[in-house]
Amino acid sequence: MKKLLLAALGLVTLRPAMAQDSTETKKSLTISGYAEAYYNYDFKRPVNNTTPGFMYNFNRVGEVNLNLGYIKANYSTERVRGNLALATGTYMNANYVAEPGVLKNVFEANVGVRISKNSNLWIDAGIMPSHIGFESAIGKDNWAMTRSLVAENTPYFESGVKLGFTTKDEKLYLSAMYLNGWQRIQRVDGNTTPAFGTQITYRPAATVTVNYSTFIGNDKPDSLRLMRYYHNFYGIIQVSERFGVTAGFDFGIEQKAKGSKGYNNWFVPVFIARYALSAKVNIAARGEYFRDQNGVIVTTGTAHGFETFGLSLNVDYTIFPGVLWRVEVRNLSSKDRIFPERTSADAPEQTFGKNNLFLTSSLSVSF
Repeated sequence: MKKLLLAALGLVTLRPAMAQDSTETKKSLTISGYAEAYYNYDFKRPVNNTTPGFMYNFNRVGEVNLNLGYIKANYSTERVRGNLALATGTYMNANYVAEPGVLKNVFEANVGVRISKNSNLWIDAGIMPSHIGFESAIGKDNWAMTRSLVAENTPYFESGVKLGFTTKDEKLYLSAMYLNGWQRIQRVDGNTTPAFGTQITYRPAATVTVNYSTFIGNDKPDSLRLMRYYHNFYGIIQVSERFGVTAGFDFGIEQKAKGSKGYNNWFVPVFIARYALSAKVNIAARGEYFRDQNGVIVTTGTAHGFETFGLSLNVDYTIFPGVLWRVEVRNLSSKDRIFPERTSADAPEQTFGKNNLFLTSSLSVSF
């Protein structure tokens, strides 16, 4: 990690010299950064100071910590583009635990080439942001402070090669991907099956976005091969200058056993509404429901599996340009008792409840 940070620092310090040597480089190379500190209070007060295992952002509780911090170099010309971002934080610890060595700190690393002079047709390869969902790991870009259950349990990143096309009026985007797996940089040992993804994004107006993304593949060793088929739909409408809504629906199926014609399924609807009280203050409310009865994505070992409804309300205040303070209250309610209660010396036996309440605040800076 120390070597990675030194390398990133080198990019920043070299930038002025590079700009002096080449006007083209000065126009094409940009350095950006982001850091988001937080405090998350879990009213269950878990002894291990960690949120339930299906939550990957702001997952340390009862302490001040860094969710995500990165520094990024972006290079872009008419025919070539590339990104390199190195990161740290509890988000990285939770989401990159399966990756080996130095890959645990690579937030993004990809290169792209425009393969047509007359159309906006690109091939990009490397580690890229996921094509699934409307929320990203970068908190400031999301309407709600914490991520929805569906965002937390679908890929934030992916590794592979992507062919993408954008129409001249930029209203329609089409892409197809060859991937290493479901949120994988390095393919699972023993897996020789590729995964595939597609994305269609349509923007009929500046205030409307409609998206449909898919994933097809097996994310297990060949000896346990289970084909997964996933569909992600969402729409974003800016109803007025101050008010906007986002609605999404995800549906997935996965084979029950290798070679089986039977499938387990799960689905997730989510709705977010945001209102700007002023140029500096926004409020957003979210409702969501996650039903995974057979534990494909979230395993509980209970009668109804993971069947959870969530509500959240957040307030955002832009202190300065690039500096954002957020506060959110969030409650999760499950059909079964899946949320661990706090244990003590007097009551050492683990018990579970149906509800979990969180109060979270974050402060982020971007440049």
